[in-house]
Amino acid sequence: MPFPNIDPIAFAIGPIAIRWYALAYLFGVLLGAAYGWLLLRNPRLWYRGAPPFPAKDIWDFAFWAMLAIVIGGRTGYVLFYNLPYYLQNPTQIINTLDGGMSYHGGMLGLMLAAVLFARSKGGHWLSALDLLGAVATIGIMLGRIANFINGELYGAPTTLPWGVIFPTDPLQVPRHPSQLYESLLEGLLLLLLIRVVTHLFHGLRKPGLVAGIFAIGYSLARILVEFVRLPDVQIGYLYGGWLTLGQVLSLPMLIIGIGLVAYALTRRENPIRP
Repeated sequence: MPFPNIDPIAFAIGPIAIRWYALAYLFGVLLGAAYGWLLLRNPRLWYRGAPPFPAKDIWDFAFWAMLAIVIGGRTGYVLFYNLPYYLQNPTQIINTLDGGMSYHGGMLGLMLAAVLFARSKGGHWLSALDLLGAVATIGIMLGRIANFINGELYGAPTTLPWGVIFPTDPLQVPRHPSQLYESLLEGLLLLLLIRVVTHLFHGLRKPGLVAGIFAIGYSLARILVEFVRLPDVQIGYLYGGWLTLGQVLSLPMLIIGIGLVAYALTRRENPIRP
């Protein structure tokens, strides 16, 4: 299947080019904040009827979130994926035009921002992480679509009928559109699953439950897709050629997610029903 003719640059204003990649981050935060506002304004969803902070403050948090994603994502990429290069070229650390962002670094930044913001408002920090788990899937879905448009992070060669020939691939062979796999699994399907948990099973009344489900769902999906997604060229496969760095970084997330779910479900003083 040929790659769709989509220009990575959405539009330009004079010499300034606006890329779909940047718009994905922007709209991921804005749409996530809008959905978060809907959740926060319904106290019946939350533990003891108390959301982590007032709904009106979500737009202030959106600013925190944007900074946390950019700073955390870039820092994570520098530290986890290409530290020797950036030690030799420190001026390139702030150059995000190469698309060098780490999901795990961005999520750590977001978690820290959510905890600090909730504490500043006197809210429950675990509920703040639950809020992140409920809305972060939107940004992930859009971000992976932007990766597809950029022709980056594609998968291994495949003979499946939906294999895509990416213009950035030097071999020009059909490959797994692993970006779209992740957009579907880590984004849309996980969003729908968490929506069921929050609204049918009152999951936000168990602080830590939604955050744990998000961590488990994301890490399992990421580990699965990494089996067909090519690793970063500067790192390659690890531990004898069968693990990727993305899988290694997702394992602690999986363990923490399981721990959060177990903690949330064993606290009897947090009623899950009205």
